[in-house]
Amino acid sequence: MIRAQLLTTSGDCLMGGEELITRWQSDQCGYIWIDLEGERPADEKTILQSLGCHQLAIEDVQRYRHPPKTETFDNYTLILYRGLSEFKKDLTFKQMTIALFAGDRCMISCHQRPSRGVTYFWEHARSENLLVSPGLLASKIMRFSVGCYVDSILEFEPHLNELEDTMQDKPNDEIMREVIAYKSRLRKLKRIFSYHERLVANLLKDIPQRLIDEDGDIEHGLQDLFERCERLNSLCTMYFEICGDLINGYLSITSHQLNNTMKVLTVITAIFVPLTFIVGVYGMNFDNMPELHSTYGYYYTWAAMIAIATLFGGIAYKKWL
Repeated sequence: MIRAQLLTTSGDCLMGGEELITRWQSDQCGYIWIDLEGERPADEKTILQSLGCHQLAIEDVQRYRHPPKTETFDNYTLILYRGLSEFKKDLTFKQMTIALFAGDRCMISCHQRPSRGVTYFWEHARSENLLVSPGLLASKIMRFSVGCYVDSILEFEPHLNELEDTMQDKPNDEIMREVIAYKSRLRKLKRIFSYHERLVANLLKDIPQRLIDEDGDIEHGLQDLFERCERLNSLCTMYFEICGDLINGYLSITSHQLNNTMKVLTVITAIFVPLTFIVGVYGMNFDNMPELHSTYGYYYTWAAMIAIATLFGGIAYKKWL
């Protein structure tokens, strides 16, 4: 699907398709936002080439699972990031690559599925006067997408607090498996958010002159976007570390319980090993065993076994139990 918004020099905002692209190219005036959603790679490539996009930028856009990046070319500044198409409470998510080309009087967005950020600003770009600032519009679209990530991550915090309380009160293997799954998903999210933070930091460090010359406050827009990306990355890192602490705590509790069990078994073994030795000695079937003919040998043996068991049991109780 190809759609376009054209802001003419007279201040009129027109909605349409490829005909507005042709009009904008022929008039060489006004501001246009071109949105390419779900286009076939060959058709998308043809359109981007006709709009003067660099071949390497087009290859980056169409490369499967390309990491987020930003790069400035002669005609456009490319912002490539990961947007959300679905995010559930259990931190399972579906993402998609969104490409934003910010050029002179032109903004191009490319994505395979509907994007929340693109959809929102497609309806509000005119009222907020963003068409005249393609770079600022691109930063706000990405900021909206990052905001969706933040909202979804914050919804996970109460559930994480419940897991933390449960692990302290009644730890069990089922909770442990759930925490391990969350840690794995948070690791993937942390990797994505780290990419985004570096992307905006690089863009903020060296803002293209094209974006500075726009009729917009691109410096503050990028700074706000960076702070939101930084917060998102720090939240995800904190939750990841909490899950790691819960796992380590559970393993420590399990290890402590195992040590206590082994301690009891060791005490039992220490008591019964000498008794087993005595029984083994006098259970041998040799004829020449003087104790076998003792009148009170049975009772002496029992007395010795009870004394040894009491002695070892007392020592173990004082030192271990």
